[in-house]
Amino acid sequence: MGFRYTGIRVRDMARSVDFYTRVMGMRVGFRMNIAETGGKIAILKSPRGSQRLELNWYPPKGIHARYRHGDELDHLAFGVRDVRGFLREHRTDVKVRIPPFREGGDWLAFMVGPDGEWIEIMSAAKPRARRSV
Repeated sequence: MGFRYTGIRVRDMARSVDFYTRVMGMRVGFRMNIAETGGKIAILKSPRGSQRLELNWYPPKGIHARYRHGDELDHLAFGVRDVRGFLREHRTDVKVRIPPFREGGDWLAFMVGPDGEWIEIMSAAKPRARRSV
């Protein structure tokens, strides 16, 4: 297992990207829309740092309530060998909020920590076996 990044929830993606790039000197690695939440993310990194910052914007409907102060920390992300295996192994230790789903080349799931903080676990999707014809 390894710590991957911190995700923070933002109210205005353009304003936040501008702040973290112009003021804090970070660079945007990539951006994408997230079909599962209807939201958007931007991944940033400092030129001399190894950790990533994920900016998360969500529409005010759906799985996320309207933004309020105190919602800034969105989630912490950890890489695991196998998302489903991790959840099976720790089924009595964690409460799953969003069960495993595939996003691009990864499997993701969201659970909560002991104080309700959201934790994302992720693993590389194994290539699908080819069928013989």
